[in-house]
Amino acid sequence: MTNSTALDIVAAIPLGYLLGSIPFGVLVTRLAGVGDVRNIGSGNIGTTNVLRTGRRDLAAATLIGDMLKATAAVIIARQLWGEAAALAAGAAAFVGHVYPVWLRFKGGKGVATYLGALIGVAWPIALIFAAVWIGVAAATRYSSASALAASVAAPVMLAVVSRHPTSAAVVFAALSVALWVMHRDNIARLMQGRESRIGQRSEQPSSGA
Repeated sequence: MTNSTALDIVAAIPLGYLLGSIPFGVLVTRLAGVGDVRNIGSGNIGTTNVLRTGRRDLAAATLIGDMLKATAAVIIARQLWGEAAALAAGAAAFVGHVYPVWLRFKGGKGVATYLGALIGVAWPIALIFAAVWIGVAAATRYSSASALAASVAAPVMLAVVSRHPTSAAVVFAALSVALWVMHRDNIARLMQGRESRIGQRSEQPSSGA
């Protein structure tokens, strides 16, 4: 495992942030001629809200783009500067997605980008994340609940699988906390039984996912 210097980590952060800030949800919906995704549903730029356009192909493209931008950040930073820099780039990509400079720092909630960073850092744990997400989604049809459950499983598994360094578990635990904070409105609606389900279309902006 290549060691990273402090300067390497500093260099990796803007790389990760800029890649993470690419707003695929906005780009694919505009290119497809369905308007600005920020003007429908929850107003969020992520996959769940793009799905509310009724275009599964656009939602899939958004999911793939939002994942792979973080995966790319991790891989590029690892090749240039080492493992610690790769972790920093992945975390910065998450921040870039949530607070993109191009959209006045109003982005998505970071689930796909979290998963993309996890793919780059430890793809077997990413498979566990995806399995938990799919299982909870199949049982509840709540995207937010699926993401929250998966984000708990990921750092726990990073911590218990010895071949992954403690630093990775700590970084993803911090990202999981951020993910829960970003979903605080969803958590409130889940507790009240008012959360939108996967695939539910909505024409007016709300505060949801």
